[in-house]
Amino acid sequence: MFSINLDKATGRAAAADTEFSRQVDLAVAEVSKALLGKNHQIRLALCCLFSGGHLLIEDLPGMDKTTMSYALAKALGLGYNRIQFTSDLLPADILGISVFDQTTSQFTFHPGPIFSQLVLADEINRTTPKTQSALLEAMEERQVTVEGQTRALPEPFFVIATQNPSTLAGTYPLPESQLDRFLMRLQLGYPDQKAERALLEMHTERHKLEQINQCLSVAEVNAFRRQSAEVIASEALLDYVQRLIAFTRGKE
Repeated sequence: MFSINLDKATGRAAAADTEFSRQVDLAVAEVSKALLGKNHQIRLALCCLFSGGHLLIEDLPGMDKTTMSYALAKALGLGYNRIQFTSDLLPADILGISVFDQTTSQFTFHPGPIFSQLVLADEINRTTPKTQSALLEAMEERQVTVEGQTRALPEPFFVIATQNPSTLAGTYPLPESQLDRFLMRLQLGYPDQKAERALLEMHTERHKLEQINQCLSVAEVNAFRRQSAEVIASEALLDYVQRLIAFTRGKE
């Protein structure tokens, strides 16, 4: 009896893994309609989302960093807000502010663009460190504190930040406390010859994005995030990670 039950449990787990892989492949295919030749980067972005982290993309302007974030939001059915970081941006422009309502004689809180499921922090290193720090609590605790009141952010909450290389003018390097909030840091790079030719033959970038269909629901995304939290790492893997960390500390 125990063997039969174990076989059934193993079969259910294998079926769940197969369905998960199928849905991930479907999501990659949809996003690839707008981001040609970048399947590996798309899979990494999905891995980052499902594991509950945040993503930092560093690359030259014009590499479809913004397109990738919008395509992911559309394919997964997530609420989407884009914040264009500039040198004069203030923390209140991100978090929100309370405005006095004369009809009720009370202050009413107007939430900022941070209150969304997928937030694009575009060119995050073009704003000052004071404004960059407005994201620290949100990215770590999935909440923001404004005027002494804590407000929860929606689920899932996923930040994709883009930044130009520090060699470009007008950039403020992200401090270590901010970089620590990102699970992954990747580059998109130039498209290969085949993808570049396909891009040249396209009409407009909007045409690429209009082709994307929603393939997952928010409930399914949240279920994948819960499922990823149940993954068990082997003792050998944990030992390797510890040795790796110890080695890097010794190189400081």
